[in-house]
Amino acid sequence: MKIKENLYNQRIISIDALRGITIFVMIFVNELASVKNVPQWMKHMPAEADAMTFVDVVFPAFLFIVGMSVPFAFNARLLKGDSAKTIWTHTLKRALALIVIGVFMVNAEYGYDASKMIITPALWGLLAYAMPIPIWNKYAKDFPIWLKNTLQYGGMLVLAALYFLYVQDTGETGMTPKWWGILGLIGWAYLFTVVYYWLVSGKLGAMILFLVICVLVNSLNLIEGSLIHQNSVLSFIAGHLTHAAVVTAGVIISLLFFDRKIAPKINWPVIGFAVLFLVTGYLLRTYFGISKIKGTPSWTMFSAAICTVLFYFLYWLMEIKKKTKWSGFFMPAAANPLLIYILPGVIYYFTLAFNLHIIPDYFREGVPGIIWSLVFSTIMLLVMKICNRYKIQLHL
Repeated sequence: MKIKENLYNQRIISIDALRGITIFVMIFVNELASVKNVPQWMKHMPAEADAMTFVDVVFPAFLFIVGMSVPFAFNARLLKGDSAKTIWTHTLKRALALIVIGVFMVNAEYGYDASKMIITPALWGLLAYAMPIPIWNKYAKDFPIWLKNTLQYGGMLVLAALYFLYVQDTGETGMTPKWWGILGLIGWAYLFTVVYYWLVSGKLGAMILFLVICVLVNSLNLIEGSLIHQNSVLSFIAGHLTHAAVVTAGVIISLLFFDRKIAPKINWPVIGFAVLFLVTGYLLRTYFGISKIKGTPSWTMFSAAICTVLFYFLYWLMEIKKKTKWSGFFMPAAANPLLIYILPGVIYYFTLAFNLHIIPDYFREGVPGIIWSLVFSTIMLLVMKICNRYKIQLHL
């Protein structure tokens, strides 16, 4: 793997802004999910609907941003002089951490036998959501090493204990990956993409080829009777290549924007790929439909097109026109994405475990519920600002 000499080496504020906006919308739609009587366009579409809403674009936006950050992350480590072993170790640890956290979160939601568990499911969920904070917190250099080790290894022991304290609804002890959770799916997609990115040295043409492979394999996996669909191992890989397609799209757009000596006034290749994503999604819709639940190629390609257009607008507004002040509202979340993703779950299970009823039922239905979801999202951003100030930041 060689250093990309032409790749920008400064912080790209428009990528941070896209990350911050995505996280804000994510908190909003997650809180809104428990609100009754809201319009369908503010919810995930059912699996058979052949449609998508803005809610169905939130997860792929995360994947797209992960992809946009990959070239910068690898280049920064290479410039720092990290060895291949160091880079691979970091990559595998990050992917594994996302997968582990995702599996714990999924098991906290359902699949347990409350009558057979030693601790209540609510307390189990609270500990499962809370323990990643001391384990993966980015401690300051002057933080006492003994306390850091106590918090980190103590958190790991708690997670290990939670595994054995979990009793499935089948009566078996221990968790199972019913599905990987959003973080787990991000972890797998990230792993597949960065392994390939490293093997091909981040070459644009090779990444485009990988995107084609991801879309093709995804399509074949949705055809009953195909070799991929019938083989459990190939189907497992194909399922994660579905999401890797969006990560790869982010890598491609990032390279087209930032791996060049001089930025053009109009980036026609990026515009071309946005159109290509749309056309591909449109053509494949006839065969597979649009479905986030099923992970159809049309959903991934339409999502990639939307993310590309949105980023291009932010790039024009912030990097070219230098209109950046408005983004300060979203930046606390952009700087601490994992913590802000976990924290609402910590709050939810805390109130459940201690039987606290903070929000009146009035705010769980209709317009008041929508307003509360917006207020809650704003509060979370303010909480992140405080956490960032006091160096409470998760770093995988």
